[in-house]
Amino acid sequence: MPRPLIDPPQRRRTSRATKLAAGLFSVGAHVAVLAAVMLAQGEPRPPEPEPFAVDLVEPPPPPPPPPEPKPPAPEPKPESKPARPPSPAPPKPDPKPPKRTARPAVRPPEVEPLPATPADTTMMAAELGEAELAGATTVGTGSGNGSGDGASCDMVRRLQAALRRNPRVRTALASAHGEAAASGKAVLVWNGKWLQSPGQVGRGLAGVREAIIMEVGFAPAACRTDQMRGLVVVSLADGPGAPRLALGDASWRWSDLLFAPGTRPPSRG
Repeated sequence: MPRPLIDPPQRRRTSRATKLAAGLFSVGAHVAVLAAVMLAQGEPRPPEPEPFAVDLVEPPPPPPPPPEPKPPAPEPKPESKPARPPSPAPPKPDPKPPKRTARPAVRPPEVEPLPATPADTTMMAAELGEAELAGATTVGTGSGNGSGDGASCDMVRRLQAALRRNPRVRTALASAHGEAAASGKAVLVWNGKWLQSPGQVGRGLAGVREAIIMEVGFAPAACRTDQMRGLVVVSLADGPGAPRLALGDASWRWSDLLFAPGTRPPSRG
């Protein structure tokens, strides 16, 4: 059915009332919002205070605590005097010794003093000159070449070489017989027994007897039993005036030096 071009009057009234109500609602809403804004801005704000400068100062340190009171020092005690030791009892007097009757003095019998026994000078070492050394055996004058085969033992050469190698021998000779060693005299140290030098405690020069016994003791057995006669002279150095030693007897063997009084058997380490 086609729509009429003109609305009926009732419909026009309803449309007007709706538009009016909407307008009134819109106006009321705006008024409410405006009233709320006016109320919010209506309260006056207090004025802001003016700024001012502030200095920060560190507070002073707290005062130190008061010192604790010291305890009172103890009063010194009076020093006690050391107790005196008890006085010793007075010594009792010794009983009187019994009286002795005096006896007549008796004179001892007169005793004739014995004459002092002179020292045994035969035990002292002698210093021999050239006249006393005449005919003595020296290196080169004896027989043999020192091989030790019995008939050809040159013990004089062996002994002289051994004594020259030992520095103690020359030192001992110079200390006990300095003048004889300087003048070229020979010092006799053995004549069947060991002789004692001046200033020496034992027989035989210290170091000399040991050196001679050591060389003879370890020589071949055939050489130790070689028969000797008279003196043997060994020189401690070459050339005239050298210190010399003498030993020997009328008839002797080299082994006799090992068993003379005051001799100990040789031993090597």
